[in-house]
Amino acid sequence: MSISQENAPIYEALMEFEKKRVVPFDVPGHKRGRGNPELVKLLGEQCVRLDVNSMKPLDNLCHPVSVIRDAEKLAAEAFGAAHAFLMVGGTTSAVQAMVLASVKRGDKIILPRNVHRSVMGALVLCGAIPVYVDPACDERLGIPLGMRVADVQAAIQKNPDAKAVLVNNPTYYGICSDLRAIVQLAHAHGMLCLVDEAHGTHFYFGENLPVSAMAAGADIAAVSMHKSGGSLTQSSMLLTGPGVSDGYVRQIINLTQTTSGSYLLMASLDISRRNLALRGRESFAEVVRLAEYARTEINDISGYYAYSKELINCDSIYDFDVTKLAVNTLDIGLAGIEVYDLLRDEYEIQVEFGDLGNLLAYLSIGDRSQEVERLVSALAEIKRRFGKTDRNGLMRQEYIDPEIAVSPQEAFYAEKESLPLAETKGRVCSEFVMCYPPGIPILAPGERITKEILDYIQYAKEKGCSMTGPEDADINRLNVLK
Repeated sequence: MSISQENAPIYEALMEFEKKRVVPFDVPGHKRGRGNPELVKLLGEQCVRLDVNSMKPLDNLCHPVSVIRDAEKLAAEAFGAAHAFLMVGGTTSAVQAMVLASVKRGDKIILPRNVHRSVMGALVLCGAIPVYVDPACDERLGIPLGMRVADVQAAIQKNPDAKAVLVNNPTYYGICSDLRAIVQLAHAHGMLCLVDEAHGTHFYFGENLPVSAMAAGADIAAVSMHKSGGSLTQSSMLLTGPGVSDGYVRQIINLTQTTSGSYLLMASLDISRRNLALRGRESFAEVVRLAEYARTEINDISGYYAYSKELINCDSIYDFDVTKLAVNTLDIGLAGIEVYDLLRDEYEIQVEFGDLGNLLAYLSIGDRSQEVERLVSALAEIKRRFGKTDRNGLMRQEYIDPEIAVSPQEAFYAEKESLPLAETKGRVCSEFVMCYPPGIPILAPGERITKEILDYIQYAKEKGCSMTGPEDADINRLNVLK
């Protein structure tokens, strides 16, 4: 039977399965919800009835041969990839599979330092050696920018034995690098180009948006469908180009991904792919319209700066994702995290994140004009009620150049000791420290701890940033190499 983008094979198979009223003597143990009425009350009867395990009519995520294979083929076609893998461990698992499939212990990988923690985690797991391309920073906004092509070229020339180049595209703030040029550079030197495209699902389906990884010729891309694509939280896609062995990538995925893939997550990927393939263009056109309207309104409130394509310099900011509603708050005398907290606590508005100088309101296919109006009004009121005329004491820098002492894997598994935060200056960190979101490490294993980093951590704690990573949850102590 032929299938098209109008089909959703996993969803359709689940609907057929539900009609048969099969008696379950398999897992999960709640037995279609009968064993856990509170779960049924929370999630609804249909949801728990469809929370099933792998079986012949529903295929198997580890070795798909029927409906999951068909869903992957449709996803690959929709995204313009040679192959697509359904991922149920979040984009973290997709990013880690991408890295693990490309480099091994001792191999070099060229990447920006402002990567998500999942990339660093992959380096801990596989033992590859990072070669960092430090991103430029915007002095006004205090945010790291994209990878400059000249910097990538210099890194390749100094490290011709590197196996891969990894690019964030777009960043959380909407910044895009010259992806086509970086792909061409990597391929010209026999290297793979990997793209963390967690925040770029819409690039594949919208119009007049930055180039997608697959269209730019990248070898592997991790795409977070649950962020801007509309699928359930924790569902993602891993895309590969024609030069990558899909069988080997499947083996790598199966090293760490569950053998009990959630059919709720897989069906949500299947349905969301169909929705975007059929209606994505008009859906994302509306997202762009809402974001542009919100930017105009916010910029009319003096003190805020909702930035966009005016930042483009054809170098460190080659393009900009206009769906990203990122707002700098420093000119109203408040850190981004302070405005983030006020929006939630005073106005019952939850934005994606706030950092030291910016906040991000994540707009996607489920947003409506009235919510955008409410956000704009709340920001105006926050400035009136809580704004300050003095910026003194506000820190803006969101990126600190690291000093690398040893590889992430070596540092993570080395003999270590726990010291009070103030006593760690000059020592080599053996764990992660980050604000989450966005999940970009302030410190990663193997990096030397400096006074600037300690000041940053203390300031972020004082401002109320959600700090994660260290063994000591209160981050009063850090593990360092002995």
